[in-house]
Amino acid sequence: METEVVTKRSGIRIVLIILILLICSFIIYFSVMSAMAPARKLEIIKNELNSKHNDQNSIDNKILTDSAYSKLLKEKSFLQSRIVMAESDSIYLIIDLSDSSANLEISGIVVHAAKISDIKASKILLKGDESVIYSRLATPFKISGSTGTIKRDPILVKMAPKDTSEYIPDTPPDTSLNEPVNYILETTDGTRIYVYQEENEKRSDQMSQFVFDTKDKVQNAISSLKSVIAFKVPDYHLFIKIKIPRADAKIIYRALPKTGQVAVFW
Repeated sequence: METEVVTKRSGIRIVLIILILLICSFIIYFSVMSAMAPARKLEIIKNELNSKHNDQNSIDNKILTDSAYSKLLKEKSFLQSRIVMAESDSIYLIIDLSDSSANLEISGIVVHAAKISDIKASKILLKGDESVIYSRLATPFKISGSTGTIKRDPILVKMAPKDTSEYIPDTPPDTSLNEPVNYILETTDGTRIYVYQEENEKRSDQMSQFVFDTKDKVQNAISSLKSVIAFKVPDYHLFIKIKIPRADAKIIYRALPKTGQVAVFW
């Protein structure tokens, strides 16, 4: 009897050890695949740019390390983006990280300006190949979708009056004045622009941002997990995260067209 009990315990231990080893192996595999994602993304960007500029840069490669050339290349890329957006006759967003500002413009004219209090971005954008980064920033990012803690288009349901005598003009209160404002602008190339309100003193504001970020991380983790299970390197999304005043964040979110454009200046 004792021998059977010992055998069963030994069998359970072996199963547990195998399970632990499998879990550890999968965690290591998942970590390695995830670590490969940024390098793969950078390689994709380089290949896309090389396909567009096959005949370019026999001379440029010799002067890429020159700081004056790098500055000119950066300014050129930014101006190219602004020219493309100005021709659209639509409102667009300029994120200037060099002077910490986020401005709404129409045809080159600033219609609303906001001061950025905090900036975070992908290492690829901060410390990557400058020529690749500037070439990528030479065209504006096109918004393909968004998610946020407030409605992008507030909807008011109201019964129409029978005649003009019953008409009473009213201005419903905007509840988003007190609601936390955090959102993500998705772009067609996969880059994500995170905009957070800088006010974070209330407990409700802190909790809202925590929940918002947690949902985003869970969705990214699920997407990466699906790719890894299919033996694919997960997609890596370049990101830019900024904090601006709540009122400015709300104005920008609601003023930008759903398929609007964004230019970034480093």
